[in-house]
Amino acid sequence: MPEGEIDGSDASLPRACRKSGTLLVVAGALCRDGTVLISHRHEGKPMGGMWEFPGGKVEFSEDPEEALARELLEELGISVKGLRPISFATHEDMVLLLFRVETWDGEPRGNEGQSIEWVDVDALEQYVMPRVDAALLAPLRTSLLIE
Repeated sequence: MPEGEIDGSDASLPRACRKSGTLLVVAGALCRDGTVLISHRHEGKPMGGMWEFPGGKVEFSEDPEEALARELLEELGISVKGLRPISFATHEDMVLLLFRVETWDGEPRGNEGQSIEWVDVDALEQYVMPRVDAALLAPLRTSLLIE
């Protein structure tokens, strides 16, 4: 396969995205009793003051699942035990992969000083979110109905 092409495996995706200039980001939907955890972005950062699904950038040497586990440990202090892909969304030069965090150890807390909130899944639209996160609300709801 020519260098930079995606072969469909998770391992090839970060490298292909880096070659094309596309930023690959992962996010986790932690769900508990009909609520979903969202995180408040710090003022002064890009999209500061908005609410988002916690997560972050995939490093060159990581696959998306590894990156999400690392990010959630750093941001929320939890150890991810089980993930299930939900959907993805794109915006400009970014691809956001959303995973349902099925199981984890620890109680989520804002390790980086950020506010976190458990929000009823039907109330998520009331929170100002980056466009790419908001695009994943419908697939998230659908995934919760299927469980």
